[in-house]
Amino acid sequence: MNCSLPDRVLLSCAMHGQRDRLFLQPLWDFVTAKEPLIKSPFFPVLFSFTVYMAFCLPYIALDFLSTRLPNLSKYKIQPQNYPTLGMMVPCIIQSAYHHVVLIFPVTFLHWYWRPMNLPVIAPELPEVLLEVGVCLFLFDFEYFLWHLLHHKVPWLYKTFHKVHHKHVSTFALTTQYSSVWELLSLGFFAAINPVLLGCHPLTEMIFFLVNIWLSVEDHSGYDFPWSTHRLVPFGLYGGAPHHDLHHLKFKSNYAPYFTHWDKVFGTFTETHSN
Repeated sequence: MNCSLPDRVLLSCAMHGQRDRLFLQPLWDFVTAKEPLIKSPFFPVLFSFTVYMAFCLPYIALDFLSTRLPNLSKYKIQPQNYPTLGMMVPCIIQSAYHHVVLIFPVTFLHWYWRPMNLPVIAPELPEVLLEVGVCLFLFDFEYFLWHLLHHKVPWLYKTFHKVHHKHVSTFALTTQYSSVWELLSLGFFAAINPVLLGCHPLTEMIFFLVNIWLSVEDHSGYDFPWSTHRLVPFGLYGGAPHHDLHHLKFKSNYAPYFTHWDKVFGTFTETHSN
């Protein structure tokens, strides 16, 4: 059967869409096979804490190893400062406490009022990439405004944000070392954006994974050749050096990931070298 040119274009688009779905369908089938766990009220808090600690563990190992291995220590942004076990343990305890006492009740209410729906079909890959990117840009803007406000207003800084600046030299476990208000605010920003965009549950999970990883990398205290800010061209992404300088200087580099908002508002500072 012969097809007209418009029909061929439509058929080609349909085939591309089918391939994009097939690319993610095995992953989505694996996720939905765990449906009782995914729909459990305990899943969000277990997912959040497990992923967070899993992303922190390589950097925890690096913090202990790089003091003995010069080939690793050269990647430390502040090589004169290394976290001790006594600094790490309170961070872990606080994070676990917040997840159990604070995050679990909030996610339980969310589970009760908005039960998760797991569609059969996976999203298309371009759709996932676009929506994850948009979620990151939205989160970056929301956190920039929140962060700037909580530095410019002394009462807000002392009451809610100062605890996060306890450590001038950051390490991975300082990512979630913060006040209850800060944790709730950032958690709300991260959760609301996929909802506003109507993201597929798989897209939402991927965004959470990417967001947690980038946050941990920002606080890791390491600058590797493969770090995210070195992979993104034109200095558009700040990364760990950008955020480390914020903890060191306090009055610049308020955006968590990208650099454009700091440049627009005149709060951008060039990162320091080792």
